[in-house]
Amino acid sequence: MAKTIPHRELRNNSSAILAQVKAGETFEITNHGEVVAILGPAPISEEEEMRIIPAFNPGGWADIPLEKSPLGPITQEYWDEVREDRF
Repeated sequence: MAKTIPHRELRNNSSAILAQVKAGETFEITNHGEVVAILGPAPISEEEEMRIIPAFNPGGWADIPLEKSPLGPITQEYWDEVREDRF
């Protein structure tokens, strides 16, 4: 959980607060009682910066329009021809 400190404390004790941030602490910085910034540790490596966000389709896959092939539908006959080329 983040500690809340006023900006004046950050200004007056910046080296001590930055040492705590380096150790893993997170601070919410306030100005006139309102949180205006969050100060936390920097990522250790580029890998930590990269975050994978899974794909999400809120409407479900049924909402994705299917495009028809300009050559017509792909039939079993087509796949049989493709497979013959492999042997």
